[in-house]
Amino acid sequence: MGGPGDPGPEVAFLGPHGTFCEQALLTLVEAPGSAFAGARLRPAASTTAALDLLRAGEVGLACVPIENSVEGAVPATMDGLVESPPVVVVREILLPVRFAVLVRPGTTAADVRTVASHPHGEAQTRRWLATHLPGAEVRMTPSTSAAAAAVADGQVDAAVCAPVAAGHYGLEALAQGVHDTGDAVTRFVVVAPAGVRLPAPTGRDRTSIAATTVNEPGSLLAILTELAIRGVDLTRIESRPSKERLGTYWFFLDGAGHVAEPAMGEALAALHRRCTDLRFLGSYPRATVPAGSTASSPPVAAPVKGQESADYDAAARWLTTLRAVPGEALPS
Repeated sequence: MGGPGDPGPEVAFLGPHGTFCEQALLTLVEAPGSAFAGARLRPAASTTAALDLLRAGEVGLACVPIENSVEGAVPATMDGLVESPPVVVVREILLPVRFAVLVRPGTTAADVRTVASHPHGEAQTRRWLATHLPGAEVRMTPSTSAAAAAVADGQVDAAVCAPVAAGHYGLEALAQGVHDTGDAVTRFVVVAPAGVRLPAPTGRDRTSIAATTVNEPGSLLAILTELAIRGVDLTRIESRPSKERLGTYWFFLDGAGHVAEPAMGEALAALHRRCTDLRFLGSYPRATVPAGSTASSPPVAAPVKGQESADYDAAARWLTTLRAVPGEALPS
């Protein structure tokens, strides 16, 4: 990112200060020997705003959330990655997310009538809020830190956000370690303008692409086949509307490997021939969850199923029950 004495790039991130996004970015900036050392951090009002600053050339990089282990993809980031001019992911960060409920000093649970958070924060603490603050109205904000700022300004009574936001906004914790499903993890990506030098292959990389294809039987299967026949491990697939017309989609795919490696390179070349549009979104090192988080435990591989005679029999019985469900015909 820069040589000795270089002040480092300016990096836009989902702000304001005190967000999980900033916390994730700081793990890169503060890492010993990091290429991001000396980076200047610039908060943006939204994910879209951070990517807009990058595309306008006002910053050299942008850090934005892309998915969460509980709530899934961040739509604004997915949509923003396929806008023009093109951008590429150069790094990913996995951050365990642990929420706190922050209030102004002296506020008790009985005083809380309104709670604010980002939609992903609300989704990960919905049951906790219903149990512990059942009468509170929940409001959405562009980021969890914006919710903390709203508490400090007196707009709401409490915020579900990162604990670090307390110091930024003069708040105190009404509750710590708030969650519905244990250790959640959010994946963040650092994005650069297309054309930058990609990170070198490490042997443990991820490549991201977005593709569109004709709407006909087998078209998506053809895309997946190009990856499968070359042994590329597909780690993620999602779709988002193309926003052009109903029924047309971008397919976002992540696969293990680097564009500089033969298998991935050949797969991308094949997809370029098959797809109506193909966006290369980067090859970059795969991140790991920091040690000490229960979320860092690798998943246990499930046994392959579906090939035994008992599996065929069970599937046939299941289909029969579906077809035999009684009920009245819908009104015509």
